[in-house]
Amino acid sequence: MATITDPDDFFTKGCGRCDRFATPDCSARQWTEGLDLLRRICLGMGLPETVKWAHPMYMFAGRNIALVTAFRDDFRLTFMNAGLLEDTEGVLERQGPNSRTAGMIRFTSARQVAGLKPVIQAYLQQLMDHAEAGTKPPKTHAEILMPDELGDALDADPELSEAFYALTPGRQRSYMFNLSQAKKSATRIARIEKFRDKIFAGKGAMER
Repeated sequence: MATITDPDDFFTKGCGRCDRFATPDCSARQWTEGLDLLRRICLGMGLPETVKWAHPMYMFAGRNIALVTAFRDDFRLTFMNAGLLEDTEGVLERQGPNSRTAGMIRFTSARQVAGLKPVIQAYLQQLMDHAEAGTKPPKTHAEILMPDELGDALDADPELSEAFYALTPGRQRSYMFNLSQAKKSATRIARIEKFRDKIFAGKGAMER
């Protein structure tokens, strides 16, 4: 099944990653009101909307700012380069136990989104200011160097993150090495999408 390329499709049909796409059971359809409100907040901040990893991504000054996702039990706004954020309101959560930085807000109602609108706007503005200034997030000490695109993909997709960190260190390194050989960011992003099935299967980048 082909994933979406038009952000409008996400809000009406879903991401296209599973057989619930464009059905009443699609997670995106379960949270329509809340997702639409998140979208309006991001667009209202002047953030161009595109699609990355089959979900709406909001950008500024050439940098990823925030990603909107939907799951069966909740929907989320994930802030990219969250290491730059000052979580003054203490609302950010980690995507999973292996995430190094808290950068996600989880919702179960549109009312929650409305209540946090000023906080969301303030956090988006922080990241927009950093993007405009070219500020980079602080480096985290890790045994394996991780390409930014892979880190963003894992932060944005808890299921992929769990599967990746369940791999042996050698298999993790095989993906990082493969991705680091690509000169262009777009190539690395495309490779990550192609690697998804292997990661979920517990295989390394070069395994069949």
